[in-house]
Amino acid sequence: MVRLRNRYLLCEINFDDQRTNIEVMSNDLLNEIKQSVVTMHGDYGIGSVMPGFNVKYLNPYTRIFIVRSRRRSYKFVSTALPFMKKLLDKPCRITTLHCGGTIRSCQKFLLKYQRQQLSAVLLKCKTDAEQKKVKESILKCTLKDVEEEGCLEEDIDSS
Repeated sequence: MVRLRNRYLLCEINFDDQRTNIEVMSNDLLNEIKQSVVTMHGDYGIGSVMPGFNVKYLNPYTRIFIVRSRRRSYKFVSTALPFMKKLLDKPCRITTLHCGGTIRSCQKFLLKYQRQQLSAVLLKCKTDAEQKKVKESILKCTLKDVEEEGCLEEDIDSS
């Protein structure tokens, strides 16, 4: 039996109007990506992409998602993503953050990326009170067992 090799694309959705609170569903995202592949690469592109094509992870709040594609056809998806101009009839941009061979490698990169984003937000804070508010709001959004371990508090304090 032959092992099917996949590629995982870690991407981020950036809506032009940041104030809108749009919850994206995986089916909507999958259909828009398919439509973009058809527009860019035609029937051959969508035919080669369809087997094994799936949205494996989608966080509607951070608007970060992971798409799985076969290794032989992931370039069709990666070249079609930047040309997606609308999602749910709202103007947006999609940026590819990482391309990996496993979901685990994408998760590791996502953790590093979010830590960098957190330190950038903390650097923009002008006072210690603002930094404290940001840290408290982050701690409220975590899972309870992560808070009990105290890992997140140590990571935030060290940055």
